[in-house]
Amino acid sequence: MTDPVSLPALMAKKYTGGSIRLGRVLARNEAYTRYFVTYPSGRLTISGILNVPRTPGKHPALVLNHGFIDPAVYTNGRGLMREQDYLARRGYVVLHTDYRNHAQSSKDANSELNLRLGYTEDVINAVLALKAASYVDPARVGLFGRSMGGGITYNVLVAQPGLVKAAVVYAPVSSNAADNFNRWTRPDGAVATAILRAHGEPASNPAFWRNVSAVNFFDRVTEPLLIQHGDADSTCPPVWSARTLAALKAAGKTATLYTYPGEEHAFAAAWPTSMSRTVAFLKQQGL
Repeated sequence: MTDPVSLPALMAKKYTGGSIRLGRVLARNEAYTRYFVTYPSGRLTISGILNVPRTPGKHPALVLNHGFIDPAVYTNGRGLMREQDYLARRGYVVLHTDYRNHAQSSKDANSELNLRLGYTEDVINAVLALKAASYVDPARVGLFGRSMGGGITYNVLVAQPGLVKAAVVYAPVSSNAADNFNRWTRPDGAVATAILRAHGEPASNPAFWRNVSAVNFFDRVTEPLLIQHGDADSTCPPVWSARTLAALKAAGKTATLYTYPGEEHAFAAAWPTSMSRTVAFLKQQGL
């Protein structure tokens, strides 16, 4: 029987998708209109922001997966503001999802206990909602993830191969869940204790931890992936991206890693170069 808290469970799940509901206009400029939006993710409602280019017709689209920001302080659309603007100005419909338990999204009391795998489900449903929008070309949808959002992007690629056309990740977390647990969750006593009580230590229950780690399912990936990481990143060690790249290559997948000397987790001087590489990569993939 498949553990419901696992990537195989997300692989087997039936996703109903739904429609993006446009809310109030947050901003309007010469390039795009910015909306508050909601969309369904199973029984939950997820909030986000949507930038829609003002040019007519169907556009390529990207779902943006932000990194960790404490849900207690997180506000709608936070985390990838530079990227939201940059990509919309280059003709992409941009959907930045807030994830469950963030901003105006529905609550999921078990999210932490379930190693936040619900976020992956929210992103899969975001892609399906985008594909149903009249202003999106459903054959040209991609993923863009940063930090924790990079890990969510890996999860989507292994859980639902073929869902998107390509993916880009920045300063991503590890594709091995135990690395992430040890670095961030283990020091948080109460949460770590609950997770270990429910699922066991990585050493004592390796099957569980293997099944929540995207690296073990890279044979399923069908999309090209671009990874960008600063070599001075003190939050997500650059070696994690090197290991992810090696695992993807070993599985015969199309993946590229750019590293940036002196760049920290958030990217500064190299950010414009990294974004021009992102757009060039996406266009190369037909996005």
